[in-house]
Amino acid sequence: MYTTNASRGLPRHRSRHLTERYTRWAMRGVIAVLVIALLWLVLAFHLNGQWMFALLFLLLGGSLGVVFTKRSLMSHRYIFPAVAGLGVFVIFPLIYTFGISFSNYSSTNLLSEERVRDQLMSQTYQAEGNAFDLALYPEGDLVRLYLESPQGQRFVSSPLNLANQENRQIGVQATDAPPAQEALGMRAVIQARDALQGLRLVTPDGSELRMAGLRQFAPMVNRYEAREDGALYDRRDERLLTPDPSIGFFVADDGEQITPGWPVNVGLANYTQIFTDPDIRGPFMQIFVWTFVFAALTVVFTLAVGFVLASLLQWDQLKGKAIYRTLLILPYAVPAFISILIFKGMFNQHFGEVNMILDTLFGVRPEWFTDPWMARSMLLIVNTWLGYPYMLLLCMGLIQAIPQDLYEASAVDGGGPLTNLFKITLPLIIKPLTPLLIAAFAFNFNNFVLIALLTGGNPDILGASTPAGTTDLLVSYTYRIAFQDAGQNFGLAAAIATLIFLLVAGMSLLNLRLSKVKV
Repeated sequence: MYTTNASRGLPRHRSRHLTERYTRWAMRGVIAVLVIALLWLVLAFHLNGQWMFALLFLLLGGSLGVVFTKRSLMSHRYIFPAVAGLGVFVIFPLIYTFGISFSNYSSTNLLSEERVRDQLMSQTYQAEGNAFDLALYPEGDLVRLYLESPQGQRFVSSPLNLANQENRQIGVQATDAPPAQEALGMRAVIQARDALQGLRLVTPDGSELRMAGLRQFAPMVNRYEAREDGALYDRRDERLLTPDPSIGFFVADDGEQITPGWPVNVGLANYTQIFTDPDIRGPFMQIFVWTFVFAALTVVFTLAVGFVLASLLQWDQLKGKAIYRTLLILPYAVPAFISILIFKGMFNQHFGEVNMILDTLFGVRPEWFTDPWMARSMLLIVNTWLGYPYMLLLCMGLIQAIPQDLYEASAVDGGGPLTNLFKITLPLIIKPLTPLLIAAFAFNFNNFVLIALLTGGNPDILGASTPAGTTDLLVSYTYRIAFQDAGQNFGLAAAIATLIFLLVAGMSLLNLRLSKVKV
């Protein structure tokens, strides 16, 4: 006899079966909504010409539908969100950056060729002819345009609604005198500027006048004329512009490159430029060496401070260990950017507390922000302060795992504190600590926040063709090339970013191999 569900009078197994069925259909409905949303994004990106993003979301939507509809892939459903996030926020940006590194993508080569052509075709210039002074006269809620040239030609428009900012063509008629009302002031002209710029005024003789200044209309003609072969003829300068797909610019007869241009594939040009252009190679190699030195010295200094303090906190005769432990770890709880800004004020060359103390004790006032070596020393000092609590925590945990029998045996043999420190403690913790040291090295290799907030990369490297400073790391150097340089050379920055990724990836692989070593 079946046990029934009290509320429905159904057998329990049938009730459970219906619940599972409803849950399955609800899940399918949610998946269907997500797939439709992703397909909508695919269409939106495709219509906007962003084919890479369209392909990304197409793959994401397809994999979502496959994983959550096939029973054989049920076990992969739980890890799919993490893999999808990894693909969208890590793998795709890496591939996108890698692709940009083979292009001349920059502030001058930013638009597509079609948009560059449209932008050039929209340019106008003032043709030979009289310029007309503009005045606006109110007529109820509307406005009349009154034009007058120095030669005495006068035109007036019909009443217009300047709230309409659409591009339109308006006819004007000759007149003998301006309207009787008082003309509106400059403020009204400025407020109506957008609408006035969209007007094309046609005179009785067929000439077209466009806004040439805040108070003038003049005969304006399109500067460029399209030819059937894709070239553009410059009417003003009387020259022919030919599109050059190898460099992404329209090139004039005299060799001048007309900006803006469009991105094109340049192969390995960005990578070779890093190592062949003297104005880039010199600063790059200097920053490359400093990046390694900075990361390595930071690890060494933070490890030394953290290891010594951790050893002292294990000293049996030390009282109040809990208080000292809390105080020494406290800097780790303060947000890094706050500590960096505090240190920036303390190291101020003129009013900082550090120079005040050094001047009082030794009569010196180091130029922390203008001397390259002092700036680098300051970075190491600040970064050691920020990083030692992490090393302290690691060393404390590893030291506590060392058997006390070893120290007792050392005491029997006459070993002192220094012998224990360098013969027992350090050798036993260095192996399990090595992968963490490599991770700390990789972190400081890309320590952008410290450089950006403390020195900004300054002082600058003289003679560099790109923004480069003596305290820049590779990551901050890349940022400055991409976003602070006048040319914003995204292609070159992407090439350097790719090299940084390869270096960090190599260190990560080394870290994984070392992590498998059994202690």
